[in-house]
Amino acid sequence: MFHYYSYNKDEFMRHYHKRSNVETAFSMIKAKFGEKVRSKNPIAQMNEVLCKGTLSQSSCLIQSMYELEIQPEFWEAK
Repeated sequence: MFHYYSYNKDEFMRHYHKRSNVETAFSMIKAKFGEKVRSKNPIAQMNEVLCKGTLSQSSCLIQSMYELEIQPEFWEAK
C-alpha cells in the first residue's frame, strides 16, 4: 500500500477522503443515537439504522440553519 500511495497519491487520497467521510458519519450517528440496534428482526434492524441515518442528516441540517441564520423557504400549498 505504501508504494501505491507513493506513486498514485491523488487517486489514493480520493478513496481515503470517501472513507474518512463515511467513518465521520458513523461516528456522529453512534454518538447521537447510541451504538446498539434494539430491534430483533433483520428488517426492523435495517429500518432502525436507516432512520438513525435520516435523523442524523436532519439534525445536522437544522443545526446549520440556526448557526448560519438561514430562513427556510417552503413551497406554497396548492
